Amino acid sequence: MQDLDERKVKILQAIIRNYLETGEPVGSRTISKYTDLHLSSATIRNEMADLEELGYIIRPHTSAGRIPSDKGYRLYVDHMMEEKEREVEELKGVLLAKEDKMDHLLRQVAKVLAQNTNYATMISAPRLHRNKLKFIQLSRVDAHQLLAVIVVEGNVIKNNMLEVAEPLDDETLLKLNILLNTHLNGLTIEEINLSMITAIKQQAGIHSTIVGYVIDAVAEAIKAEEDLEIYTSGANNIFRYPELADNEKASQLISTFEEKQMLNELVEETLSDERGAGIQVYIGDETPVQSMKDCSVVTAAYELGEGMKGTIGIIGPKRMDYDKVVGTLKTLMHQLDDLYNKRE
Repeated sequence: MQDLDERKVKILQAIIRNYLETGEPVGSRTISKYTDLHLSSATIRNEMADLEELGYIIRPHTSAGRIPSDKGYRLYVDHMMEEKEREVEELKGVLLAKEDKMDHLLRQVAKVLAQNTNYATMISAPRLHRNKLKFIQLSRVDAHQLLAVIVVEGNVIKNNMLEVAEPLDDETLLKLNILLNTHLNGLTIEEINLSMITAIKQQAGIHSTIVGYVIDAVAEAIKAEEDLEIYTSGANNIFRYPELADNEKASQLISTFEEKQMLNELVEETLSDERGAGIQVYIGDETPVQSMKDCSVVTAAYELGEGMKGTIGIIGPKRMDYDKVVGTLKTLMHQLDDLYNKRE
């Protein structure tokens, strides 16, 4: 790419991608619609003339558009391979980072999937159904404040500041930590019932109010992890397919991806699948999402250790390449699992 500026590179890539899809010579008007460069046809013609002079594209007929030369193909493939290597390394780097990088990872996964399949994609953040409490640690911040560190399954950590009327000495804090962890560790919020809370408060004596605050914080921490986050990408790929591109259908689909609430049903249905394969294919009316009745939807459950599960989905026309989509999802599931285990 040494002798090409960014604009020429984008135009060359657009010519090659368009020619690979259609098998037809590519003209300047097609490129003006195909790229996001916002250039006039005249400017694109000048750039294409330069690319032709440099030997990256050729004109098969006098009045026809251009097609890639062997030199153009070679540059495209080498550049593409470099980009893919960077994507893989970037994906690995994110997977091997701390939990607070999960948001970035999932956005990248959705984006790469959309680019590789040319369909719309979604991925839900991993979560646990019936989260269990792993550990509670109370520590003193100052005379009237305690820090409650709450760890739930998946090593998700929540910090809560608690106000106390009177200072607590080290021995009292130790006893409260032992009391809370002995009774609550390994339990879901459903299992922490009223009679259990009453018994713990009785044992805490004059510090029963603090116990109540901590249990409220535990419930809040577990509930927060049950809120569903969904990342999407490639919604505009819908316009590639004429059967989905009319105004009403496309508008409904785009709204579904922007608002995301309706995607919850896909996530829940995938996570509740008991067949073990983890991949489900919905064709037309089979999908639980009304706006996707003209689509095919392929979903897969992925797991990131300790039972933390999420859903990956690919949405496209009924004539989608099912073999490629299912293969891509299976590969991604294994990669996520392998990389997460390596991190551990």
